[in-house]
Amino acid sequence: MIGAIIGDIAGSIYEWERIKTKEFEFFSERCHITDDSVCTAAVGDILLHDLPAAETMQQWCRRYPDAGYGGYFRDWINGSSPPRPYGSYGNGAAMRVSPAAFLNRDADLSAALAAADRVTLITHNHDEGIKGARATVHAIWLAYGGENVNRIREIITRVYGYDLSRSVDDIRPGYSFNVTCQKTVPEAITCALESENFEDAVRNAVSLGGDSDTLAAIAGSVAEAVHGIPHEIRTFAEESYLVHHPDIHGVIKEMYDARRTDE
Repeated sequence: MIGAIIGDIAGSIYEWERIKTKEFEFFSERCHITDDSVCTAAVGDILLHDLPAAETMQQWCRRYPDAGYGGYFRDWINGSSPPRPYGSYGNGAAMRVSPAAFLNRDADLSAALAAADRVTLITHNHDEGIKGARATVHAIWLAYGGENVNRIREIITRVYGYDLSRSVDDIRPGYSFNVTCQKTVPEAITCALESENFEDAVRNAVSLGGDSDTLAAIAGSVAEAVHGIPHEIRTFAEESYLVHHPDIHGVIKEMYDARRTDE
């Protein structure tokens, strides 16, 4: 889960200042959390404490009114309670869903996917939105289960029909800003599966020159499961950024503490 938040932070300043290189300052003074981190923390809170999904997501997002939400999602946040899903296939379904895999990493895949559906269908009840969230969770779950990247690529391609055959270098030249699951999730998963380590996965994602914080959040969540996160990167993110957001940091700590208790 914290892999998604670190990816969000690192990619935050490149969403509108898009770049096509892996050579950039990983943690800049201008970096910050965005809606990706807020929604990821909300999902963690929902699943940890068995809270009503839609109302809890609204409550979290209302605490951070300037986090950078899309127009339809902003209307949903500020609408009636309980709100209704609005048929979205935006990449927000995938950027926030990593806790469903993290908390169910030792359970059957069906449990992880059910958790993904629970937090996705409140907004993204379009087939492509559901697929994007499920594919992200499935890839993370496989990586935590010890599958190698080639096997993960094979399974995600077969089950979800995503094209994971292209390399990051193949994708980068023609890639542009896109907020759909269809044009974000396969690319983000590729960035993680092709990477040498966690940081490299996030750099891959930002270098595509697209919706950088969300690409990096998805890639970071998968890369955490594939590679783990270096202690110095996690510590810097916590002490430099998350210290200013104790509610988000608290959910993260509780999730990882819950995992250690179960082990």
